Amino acid sequence: MKTVGIVGGIAPESTIQYYRLIVAGYREHNPDGNYPSILINSINMKQMLDLIAAKRLPETIQYLKGEIDKLARADADFGVLASNTPHLVFDDLEAASPIPLISIVRATCQRADGLGLKRVGLFGTRFTMQGGFYDREFEKRGMFVVLPADDDQAYIHEKYMAELVNGTILGETKAGLLRIVNRLKREQKIQGLVLGGTELPLILKNGDDPEIPFLDTTSIHVRSIIEQLL
Repeated sequence: MKTVGIVGGIAPESTIQYYRLIVAGYREHNPDGNYPSILINSINMKQMLDLIAAKRLPETIQYLKGEIDKLARADADFGVLASNTPHLVFDDLEAASPIPLISIVRATCQRADGLGLKRVGLFGTRFTMQGGFYDREFEKRGMFVVLPADDDQAYIHEKYMAELVNGTILGETKAGLLRIVNRLKREQKIQGLVLGGTELPLILKNGDDPEIPFLDTTSIHVRSIIEQLL
C-alpha cells in the first residue's frame, strides 16, 4: 500500500477535510475494509504566510522543503500541499523534493479542460489570486483566468483569513461572495469559477450558482491523491 504525505495545517480546517475525503474516497473505490495510509505534517501556517507576504520566497521554499523532507523520512511515497497558496513556489519545491508531489493547480486545470471551460474566475487568498501560478498553468491549455476587481479581491482575502481559516461560516459572507460571482459573469463572461482556496468549499458549493460550475480544488486534489493510492 502506498502512503501519502500531507503538508497540512495551512489551514487546519481544510486539512481535516482532506483526511475525511481521502478516507471516504479510498474506501469507496476499494471496499475491502482497508483504510489508506496517510501521514500528516501539520505546519505553522503563520510562519509560511509571513514569509510569502514579505516576498521571501527562497526562505519559503526552504521552509516547505524541510517539511516535505520530514514526510519523506517517514516513508511517504508521494506528497501534497493541502493548500493553494504555497503552490506559488510549487515548481521549485517539486524540483527539490525527494518524493513526487501532486499539484492542486495542475489537477484543477485538467478538470477545467475536461469540462471544456475557456474562461474561469479565480477566488482564493490574495497570494493565490495575484501569484500568477493559476494563470500560467491554465494558459498552457488555452484557458484564461479572470481575477475579481481589486476591492473584491480585498473582500475575499479578508473573509478568507478572518473567517474561513477559523471555521467561521456566515450567510452574509456567502451572499457577498456570490455577488462577486455575478459581477464576474456579467462583466467578464466567466464560464466557471475556481475555488482556489481549500477553505472556500466550506462556504461555496458547486450548484450555488445554477449557470456555471464551481471547481472545488480540495475535492479535485483528493481525487488525484486517491488515484495514486490505488
